[in-house]
Amino acid sequence: MSVSFTIKDRVARVTLDRPDRMNAVDAETEAELEAIWTEIERRDDISCVVLTGSGEKAFCAGADLKGGSGSSGVDYWTVGRENGFGGLAFRRSLDVPVIARVNGYALGGGFEMVLGCDIVIAVETARFGLPEARVGRMPLDGGMVLLQRKIPFNRAMAVMLTGRQFSAQEMASYGIINEVVSAAELDAAVDRWTSDIVACAPLSLRAIKQTVNRTAHLSPAEAQALRTPALIKALKSEDAMEGVAAFREKRAPVWRGI
Repeated sequence: MSVSFTIKDRVARVTLDRPDRMNAVDAETEAELEAIWTEIERRDDISCVVLTGSGEKAFCAGADLKGGSGSSGVDYWTVGRENGFGGLAFRRSLDVPVIARVNGYALGGGFEMVLGCDIVIAVETARFGLPEARVGRMPLDGGMVLLQRKIPFNRAMAVMLTGRQFSAQEMASYGIINEVVSAAELDAAVDRWTSDIVACAPLSLRAIKQTVNRTAHLSPAEAQALRTPALIKALKSEDAMEGVAAFREKRAPVWRGI
């Protein structure tokens, strides 16, 4: 297996486990990731996902060019990847918050996977970039369409048109990263974020993310009027009453997910 998948205390941890390839994604790894995201989507015992790479050098260096099939750029492009690189960059059916634990290089598809996450925590030595143009390719699986929607146009174009690597501090200043920490502080920082998320009502988390995912293309009025399934379920849930009761009684809520 090239991907590790564990669940504990409502936190799923997905780890790319190909350190000898800088956790680059080949066809087998891509299939494993797709299966994992599908598994997470069908479960109700997960409140948060942490995505990372094994080792200390790389989060993910993108597509495994050495282990690829040698297909042409056109062949690669014509194969439908509706969910983007790693099955995540474009994914809109995953209603669970995803944290990117960036422990090193996040390049090409690795950066595209970061763009598909909700919260990004990066070690201060991490490097980010979309170097596809330097090898005659393009960031087809998320980079070209996501980055320009997340940061100012000229900064997005600078990333894509130069193929340069950017520091964690630079990406934080662009708004891509939520927190930059030292290597020694990385796990503690991620744990703080997961603890805050798990403290929230699971149905509320799903309703928020599902609504955000399904309304980004709508006007504010249209988005406000949309009644997503997760939103209706959360509004009618027992947890909605439990949260208010716990607040009034000055105690921690006990979430049941119903």
